[in-house]
Amino acid sequence: MHPNDGRVISNFIVQALKNQVVTVYGDGSQTRSFCYVDDMIDGLIRGMNGSDNFTGPVNLGNPSEECSILELAEKVVELTNSESEIRFEPLPEDDPRQRQPDITLARQTLGWESKVPLEQGLKQAIAYFKELLHSVSS
Repeated sequence: MHPNDGRVISNFIVQALKNQVVTVYGDGSQTRSFCYVDDMIDGLIRGMNGSDNFTGPVNLGNPSEECSILELAEKVVELTNSESEIRFEPLPEDDPRQRQPDITLARQTLGWESKVPLEQGLKQAIAYFKELLHSVSS
């Protein structure tokens, strides 16, 4: 992931590692379900290697650990030992209140479901961005 790709995970982690303000849009009550990249790749490979009788589409994701954006921001600040404060900005009109995939079909046809818990994935992403930011500043 690029540190400036505009996604919530990378934004929060980079902001927290730099002790910058962590920006939450809206009141942070909107929820998301995050899937670690290794799990997503496993699901995609299973889909490509799956039965010729099934071509999809199929949802991949992690429906088991839905969390609010505010909870995510607080968790990232905690895991990075950051001194960042959380600031609230206006929520874009088209921002969905909830994103949580239904992976029933993936379980049935691919025998797939995500395995990496959110906190473990965050810790791995934090280590990645910490190293990336260190190498950029060196």
